[in-house]
Amino acid sequence: MIHNLLDDRSAMPSERLLATEMAGNLVVFNDELATTLLSIVSNSGEVEVLRSKAAISFGPAFEHADLYEFDDPSDIILSADIFREAQTLFKEFFYNDAFPKDVRRNILEAAVRAPLDWHSEAVNAAFTNEDESWQLTAVFCMSFLQGFEQQIIEALQSDNLDIRYQALLAAGNWGLEKAWPPVAAMLSDPAIEKNLLLANIEAAANIGLSEAIDPLLKLLYSDDNDVIDAASEALAILDENEFDDTYDDDDW
Repeated sequence: MIHNLLDDRSAMPSERLLATEMAGNLVVFNDELATTLLSIVSNSGEVEVLRSKAAISFGPAFEHADLYEFDDPSDIILSADIFREAQTLFKEFFYNDAFPKDVRRNILEAAVRAPLDWHSEAVNAAFTNEDESWQLTAVFCMSFLQGFEQQIIEALQSDNLDIRYQALLAAGNWGLEKAWPPVAAMLSDPAIEKNLLLANIEAAANIGLSEAIDPLLKLLYSDDNDVIDAASEALAILDENEFDDTYDDDDW
């Protein structure tokens, strides 16, 4: 059904967009869907939002193939041949200026889920671009690529809250201890937006420093149950031995 909707250009645009999004689910992803998605990404006659969605739908399959490779047939979502063809085409598409900006951004965001040498150069160029949408794509990609510690720390100071949010995810993903000062500052900011606070809590847990315990304990007194749950989970993730050395049962 998903494949039929993707092929049917007379179908309602909203249905084709939903089908494109659903195609990225690993439960249904296969070589046939991948080939159709590639044709949508490359087709200038398709609407831009559909091409962008088709590109980003490759992300989970790229990551799965990169993680599990092709040794166990039961783990194969995408064949090795189609995987490599898609990687080659994504590089060609990304460097083709005839492709719309947002399609190219989504191509890069999907491609980095299976890192290749050209990705670091592309992310560096995106991060130094004056266009904040490219900067946002770059910082998103930094969660999947090593070697961008300084850029992540710089992005944590951004006035763009979306960029800052992605920087928090990247800092937490890499357990970046040097990112703790700006993370700590945001963690104690009473005016911080909720989604940023939750990302801060997650980053604090993944960075894993004992200095995070005090501000996380204070968040247990929040009026928001989501914040309380996130802080509780973060405290559980932090090193148990450090916690026990610092606080007794009454404090907990």
